[in-house]
Amino acid sequence: MTGEYDLLGVLVAPMLAWAVAAFLVCLVLYRLLAWAGAYRFVWHRSLFNTALYLIVLAGIAALAA
Repeated sequence: MTGEYDLLGVLVAPMLAWAVAAFLVCLVLYRLLAWAGAYRFVWHRSLFNTALYLIVLAGIAALAA
């Protein structure tokens, strides 16, 4: 076992799969935050979104390990 996933003959690192999963989760979170009006309380939306993505990615990586 090498630790990589075989995707149609291409070896993919688990971190890439976690990053894609975190991105999909964050897309839903971004929509929910925009719908709820939570971005009114955020100083810099791009920095907030980046931090939220990293938190979600770290959570997924911690759960997978």
